[in-house]
Amino acid sequence: QSDNSDKSSAESDSETEVEQVSVYHKLLATLKTSPESESEEEEDESESEEAEESEMETDSEGSQETGEEPDGGEEDKNGVPDREEGVTATDAAEQTLDQEQADGTDASCDPSHGVTEEFTDVKHESEFSLETNFMEEESGDCNADKRDSNSSQAFSEDPFKQHMDKELEEKEVEKMSTLPKTSSQSKWPRLGQLTFSSILEKHKTLKADKEVDVRQLYLHKPLESTWPKVNKQFLSSVNKPSDPSFFTPLQRELFCIMNTYRDLFYPERNALTNGEEIRQAYCLHALNHVLKANAQVLSNNAKRRDQKPGTDNDDYRDQGLTRPKVLMIVPFRECALRIVHIFINLLEVNEKRKIDVSNKKRFKGEFGSDPEEKPPNLKRPEDYEAVFAGNIDDHFRIGVAILQKSMRLYAPFYSSDIIIASPLGMRTVIGAEGEKKRDFDFLSSIEILIIDQADIYLMQNWEHVLHLMKHMNLLPLDSHGVDFSRVRMLNLNNWSKYYRQTLLFSALQDPQINSVFNKHCFNYMGQVAIRNVPLSGSISHVVVQLPHVFRRLEAENLTSVIDARFQFFIDKVLPEYRDAIMSHTLIYVPSYFDYVRLRNYFKKEDLNFTHICEYTKKAGICRARRFFLKGEKQFLLFTERFHFYKRYIIKGIRNLIFYELPTYSHFYSEICNMMKTTDSGVDATWTCTVLYSKYDAQKLAAVVGIDRTAQMLQSKKNVHLFVTGEN
Repeated sequence: QSDNSDKSSAESDSETEVEQVSVYHKLLATLKTSPESESEEEEDESESEEAEESEMETDSEGSQETGEEPDGGEEDKNGVPDREEGVTATDAAEQTLDQEQADGTDASCDPSHGVTEEFTDVKHESEFSLETNFMEEESGDCNADKRDSNSSQAFSEDPFKQHMDKELEEKEVEKMSTLPKTSSQSKWPRLGQLTFSSILEKHKTLKADKEVDVRQLYLHKPLESTWPKVNKQFLSSVNKPSDPSFFTPLQRELFCIMNTYRDLFYPERNALTNGEEIRQAYCLHALNHVLKANAQVLSNNAKRRDQKPGTDNDDYRDQGLTRPKVLMIVPFRECALRIVHIFINLLEVNEKRKIDVSNKKRFKGEFGSDPEEKPPNLKRPEDYEAVFAGNIDDHFRIGVAILQKSMRLYAPFYSSDIIIASPLGMRTVIGAEGEKKRDFDFLSSIEILIIDQADIYLMQNWEHVLHLMKHMNLLPLDSHGVDFSRVRMLNLNNWSKYYRQTLLFSALQDPQINSVFNKHCFNYMGQVAIRNVPLSGSISHVVVQLPHVFRRLEAENLTSVIDARFQFFIDKVLPEYRDAIMSHTLIYVPSYFDYVRLRNYFKKEDLNFTHICEYTKKAGICRARRFFLKGEKQFLLFTERFHFYKRYIIKGIRNLIFYELPTYSHFYSEICNMMKTTDSGVDATWTCTVLYSKYDAQKLAAVVGIDRTAQMLQSKKNVHLFVTGEN
């Protein structure tokens, strides 16, 4: 599918400048939080110790992993972005970028082109300008023409038109900023438990459509005819050929919600199972929105051209203060590549009617990946392979303009309809207060914000997501040449945040993700969140025989829980493990801040320990793993992020402590099951201790299931025991 879309477009690549690697690019290489550079991975489990030793020696010259700790993982002294000061691995990139911006060299997403400023495709500027183009008459699609001519009624029922044309009143806006939301529940066949909440809308409970005719979805041409072909790969025998919507059951229910312009939070996205069908559905919605919005502008251009001079008409308010309408946040370049491919396929009616895609070759070079780069012998879980497929660089942003039968990649932001970016890509262009060179006016009139794979940003840098949300839909500081007579009143009133639809997809429920949905989304149409509770938790996937002791700690509020956990750990838990008999103890720590605190405490107390985090060089990792396996070090401090990005099997664990419950519930069973690789002597007694508080309800439910969670949070007892793996 991707191949033929490559042959398509009359290639119009206007840039063939000499590639030059900037300082920033070199820096990016060192920041890769990726398994790409692990070709000589010490992962083949059958390898002998000596091989590991020798590999460690060859590797100690320094590796290109993640922003790393110096000297093989000793104390961070300098040169490393250490989160103790609240700095992150990406900050170094940002500082370099600021420097480069100051030098006027590069604010583009991919610096390898050595271009000045954001890349501007001057050649295609007029061709893609919304101001100077008009609606083309299509002779072929007489049905659509008919529909367009007598369609004022049909058009007024179009959800896009209804949503964007609604005129809010002052008092309604006031209500939205003061009143609490009211909510109602509903159960849908495929999505399960839904919570609808809103302030203005009376709860007309949305019903799940059993069947949807693709012709009733108000899809803009050519989507009605291209969608069935593009989505064919996901339609199994489950979907009877007679189903006229060409949606999978999941897509049908999600699209049904998206198409009403309500906000949506779906926390069950899974890279292995439904990730791609969800991507198809939101791409269809985003493209449908842009095509309708642009068609409205072009048709009004023609009407204005034909009206008598001197007639003043307020009927043509059809745009925002800036052109970008859709912002899509995705974690890796590979995701942007897939989205653009879907757009191209949705716009190409058939083999004969290819669309012209400008700068496609450059896009393929910068967002594609070389399959040979991947080391051949890595054994990783399949969910890991699915998440980290293709080009996993996490610093990019690209503007896309769409006009009738052509599409322009690398459009300057103010001439783009859609912006696809990573949180870091947005962070470096938005900048921070006090910086000379920063820009966020292009976010002023975003009508659809799509945040996909939100859970991954918890592993990258959640601050970037919050920073973006704070800069959405603000009044622009500059007019950017807009014709104010064409700007919708809602934008002039600074009410665009009440019209923005946010679609949030994640693999899990998490308080920080919930908070973005609850506190940064103001859509007057209200919100829909899917809230299914896990009946059985991931503990049921633990196959080793193991007692799991869950210990509840008390904390007054959310802020005090961090200190309470630390005190509880050093007062109650650690003393039981200090005895030499409790050797081979792995301590799993989700938060980097907690890890640093524990590491400093262990040093101060002179405990016999080693540690691995996402910044540890490969040599340090080998050393720590070997010391731990041989029992030369009693404790191993181990961060969740390291596990997320590497997924190594740690051998030799006999005692496990979860300092906090894992963000991803399947990591719980995965870490427990690593004990399978430990030689179990006759009298081997393994242990597992888990710390939790009432603020960990969602994570706890994902591990032990909802019923046990309720018991464990309400019970007078604060120690609970589970045993797995009994025959």
